[in-house]
Amino acid sequence: MSFKAMTASEVTKKVFNQDTLFILDVRNTDAFNDWKIEGKHFDYLNIPYFDLLDGVESILDQLPKDKDILVVCAKEGSSLMVAEMLSDAGLDVSYLKGGMKAWSEHLEPVKIGDLKDGGELYQFVRIGKGCLSYMAISDGEAAIIDATRMIDVFLDFAKEKNATIKHVFDTHLHADHISGGRKIAEATGAAYWLPPKDAEEVVFAYNRLEDGNDLTIGHTDIHIHALYSPGHTIGSTSFIIDGRYLLSGDILFIDSIGRPDLAGLAEDWVGDLRETLYSRYKELSDELIVLPAHFMIIDELNEDGSVGKKLGELFKKNHGLNIQDEAEFRKLVTENLPPQPNAYQNIRQTNMGKQTPDEEEQGEMEIGPNRCAVR
Repeated sequence: MSFKAMTASEVTKKVFNQDTLFILDVRNTDAFNDWKIEGKHFDYLNIPYFDLLDGVESILDQLPKDKDILVVCAKEGSSLMVAEMLSDAGLDVSYLKGGMKAWSEHLEPVKIGDLKDGGELYQFVRIGKGCLSYMAISDGEAAIIDATRMIDVFLDFAKEKNATIKHVFDTHLHADHISGGRKIAEATGAAYWLPPKDAEEVVFAYNRLEDGNDLTIGHTDIHIHALYSPGHTIGSTSFIIDGRYLLSGDILFIDSIGRPDLAGLAEDWVGDLRETLYSRYKELSDELIVLPAHFMIIDELNEDGSVGKKLGELFKKNHGLNIQDEAEFRKLVTENLPPQPNAYQNIRQTNMGKQTPDEEEQGEMEIGPNRCAVR
């Protein structure tokens, strides 16, 4: 039999298509329990690599005969060796090229829709980390919102679309991943925008992203309107694009709401969070399509792999938007929160420009699931 490499992009397509896949994850059990590849019709077996050094015969009866089998480890090496042993035992298997590191860093562009006068809006789904970035394109110009550190993906995509990147925005100072916004701006000459209330400690120059900033991309009527919406951070800013899309940053997700504790100020910011969700957003059109900066669970993906729902639908179904008692709301967003993101303090310092970790260190800092939501 044979074994072959399967790329993160190929696995992403299986997630989007809701295909079946059997994953043999050979990382340590604690790493597997903390974070794994998720798909609606994926099955799993976690056997640490060190338990397989003497051979794979003991697990052959636990592997399916009628499903694709993917062997996964942290960085590829262990899964390649296990895949070879399984192949020698007569199975057709694949291993994840680049391991969970590659899974964490893969971005899959998905077209959200057409904008006025020929423009387009794309969502970049970082499937292994739950991060969502955006690119609006019109008349040969582009704006990027909440870019990740894998900047070549954005630069190459803009080039493919014959678009010049003019503006790069961060909705807030991120704490769960390293922003690529500043590097994209440096590479392209684009303007880099950051909310000033989140930028009091940054050590680089930036454009002040404030409520009412209204920028036009290209020569068409595609306005990117900034809406001050604090709560996840004190500077959090949403965007309304083309009067149709609400980019909510980490304030509002499809199945949850943003957590206010990542700068250690949950008690201070919980009132801002409630005001944004229950007052500022309530004044907006129910027809706006909410496009968040993260997703939490695989069930939040639409059939095409995108993440987005109408604001009116979220006001009906999202539990975080339907807590009338203020004390109950305060308790939800300040108590019993999930663990904070891996290395979040170092990530915040990096996004301020105060730390400059190398590529390998950046990857290690970001390993693990997204934890920006209340649950």
